[in-house]
Amino acid sequence: MKFRYKALDASQKIVEGILQATNSTDALVKISAQKLRPVSLQEIRNTSLDFSKLFQGKVTLQDKIFITKYLSLMMKVGTDLFKAINILVDDFEKRAVKDLLMEVRANLEKGKPFYSTFAKYPKSFSPVFVNLIKAGEVSGKLETVFDEVSVSLEKDKDLRSKIKSALTYPVILFIASIIILILLVSYSLPKIAGVFTTGGFEPPGFSKIVFTVGLFIGDHLALLLTLFFGITIGSLIFFIKTMVGRKLIYDIALHIPVIKKVIRNIAVQRFAATFSSLLSSGLPIIESLEVTADSVGMPDLRNSIRRIAQEGIAKGLTVGEAFRRETVFPKIVANLIAISEKSGHLESILSTLADFYAKEVEMSVKTLVTFIEPIMLLLIGVVIGTIALAVIVPVYQLTSAF
Repeated sequence: MKFRYKALDASQKIVEGILQATNSTDALVKISAQKLRPVSLQEIRNTSLDFSKLFQGKVTLQDKIFITKYLSLMMKVGTDLFKAINILVDDFEKRAVKDLLMEVRANLEKGKPFYSTFAKYPKSFSPVFVNLIKAGEVSGKLETVFDEVSVSLEKDKDLRSKIKSALTYPVILFIASIIILILLVSYSLPKIAGVFTTGGFEPPGFSKIVFTVGLFIGDHLALLLTLFFGITIGSLIFFIKTMVGRKLIYDIALHIPVIKKVIRNIAVQRFAATFSSLLSSGLPIIESLEVTADSVGMPDLRNSIRRIAQEGIAKGLTVGEAFRRETVFPKIVANLIAISEKSGHLESILSTLADFYAKEVEMSVKTLVTFIEPIMLLLIGVVIGTIALAVIVPVYQLTSAF
């Protein structure tokens, strides 16, 4: 059983923590053994379920940046890791992060490795994050690793923000188009169609079709909107939450040249940034490549990295030779890796490549947006033009008759 407790230490300061005990009496004994005076004790029920729910998206990227940056600064000024965690527990008010830090502290008290707590929550902490912390802990360079991880996470956040900013306008345009279309077919079109159908004038066939569609949508708007949102939500769940859906949408995206370029640039940027960070932390090159392969996202690039590690470097090839055998990577990347390996600057060149491809991603997304915007405007124009034409043609015929 696990218990969350609050207690007073010798200086009358409130201390919080989580401990394992057979029952509440055993928990109180363990708290007293730490020379603490218990204030409150609460059993944590269904721990595994609670924690899995707790860390699904609740420890944000900003939280991770703050934790790593703070720990790096604290260790630079000579504070030991355990004390730094204690200070963070007192400072953090967010329950998800506070519970995580208390679990870290409890595991450190038991002599468990620092990285082991993060490894329990793969949905919040990637294998890259866990392996970087593990490598820093093993090599004794935890302070440096914290600093590098915080910088890497900040760059990742900055890139995501730029991508979101670039896609904001098309999303707003799409939502506005849906609203305009709903207003046209639910309010304006039925009224216009009603004028012609009740006025004894027979509109042309094209206008009849548009009016019939408009009247049908107007009469069944609630049902159609329910179906639309139901299908949209269902599709999002299918394409985001299921492996089959993700693979299907990914395969479709890779057949669209502009989107394929964006995906490839993101994958190469992730490769360079992750591989550079792992090598800097002291992780062996083959292990670094294995971890990097899981982070890139793009299947052909992931398989290529694994071949480089398992069929290239593991069998005696140099890093440069192994990369040059793979056609998936841009030639400039393979050549720079080969040159930097010989000069002994592989990590710094990879870091430079990551920055270069981050800018390429930004430019690729802007290109994608400029490609999407005219298509959306054209579709909106076609729909509104069709409705306008359906109204104008019978009006013109009506006026010509007089």
